[in-house]
Amino acid sequence: MKLDPQLLEFAKTMRSNATDTEHLMWQLLRAKRFMNLKFRRQHVIAPYIVDFYCHELGLVIELDGSQHGTDDAIEYDAERTRFLEALDLRVVRYWNHDVLNRTDVVLEDLWRRCSELKQTSP
Repeated sequence: MKLDPQLLEFAKTMRSNATDTEHLMWQLLRAKRFMNLKFRRQHVIAPYIVDFYCHELGLVIELDGSQHGTDDAIEYDAERTRFLEALDLRVVRYWNHDVLNRTDVVLEDLWRRCSELKQTSP
């Protein structure tokens, strides 16, 4: 299935305009720095663009700012998560302020989740 070129271009733009939180997380995940896993950032899983994706584990990481706390955003995020889970992907979400201010806690949680997924993957 050919991906929408506009979606790919938008993902590329998002990569070059990363938020501080996305930049920090990318520095921790890139180049197999985290558990020797390969992550992609602003990865297209049509019709969505996910913040971070690990193909090996089927893991999507989403970083959420305060705008994700509104009723509409909560509903949209839930719908998006259901769509991704229907593709047999696991979705984990972290609040931006936790990534920036409690990085160790976020990484411990991510380590635990990745370890569990590694044990259950073929």
